[in-house]
Amino acid sequence: MLVASESRPVPVHPLDRPIWGALTTRQQSLAEGGALARRYPPAIAPFADMVDMSPQSFAALGAILSGSEIAVLFTPDAVTAPDEFKILLAETGEQMIGTPAESSLPGIETVTLGVNDVPEMMALTELTKPGPFSARTHELGTFLGIRIDGQLVAMTGERMKPGHYTEMTAVCVHPDHRGRGYAQMLLGAVARQIVSRGEIPFLHVFSNNTSAIGQGMEIRRRLHVTVLQKRI
Repeated sequence: MLVASESRPVPVHPLDRPIWGALTTRQQSLAEGGALARRYPPAIAPFADMVDMSPQSFAALGAILSGSEIAVLFTPDAVTAPDEFKILLAETGEQMIGTPAESSLPGIETVTLGVNDVPEMMALTELTKPGPFSARTHELGTFLGIRIDGQLVAMTGERMKPGHYTEMTAVCVHPDHRGRGYAQMLLGAVARQIVSRGEIPFLHVFSNNTSAIGQGMEIRRRLHVTVLQKRI
């Protein structure tokens, strides 16, 4: 991905604009939109981005949003939206990169989750609020879970895939099962499968979620998380 300058294009790290990076590389087949603005299908994720912050790009973003649909942007700089949009949320997040600390728990095994597990996956994310999770989010990559007495109590999976990087996402544990190391175990398992493919794991957490920052990973940079909606 390149950004134009007065003299020559300047390369931009794919993780500086992870959504745009993913939708123009390994996940471009999922992209809705065109040269100026792209998004994932809403049933998969509400994430979107633009090639730049020009009025033309905002217009292109507005053209692919319908009704009350939202666009969640991860950008290196704060977003100033034109009057056609309202900002529903403007926060910052920490982007962490690398392999989390390994963890194993005696007697606990991970299971691969699929389409038949979607109702439970959505119920768990609705309860724990790890971030956007929709009926088709699981299609973005492998999701692993932990079941206790048949109940799905923890899960983590893959989401954005910009270049040779793969994001770990939906890190969530049922409130009744927290403090047992399930999240760390799942992060390690998901990271191992990412590394085995020759890719680099990364993770996003809100800046105020101090308990989730670290996990053996290195903070790469801070990003701005902005939720936009068209004014109707």
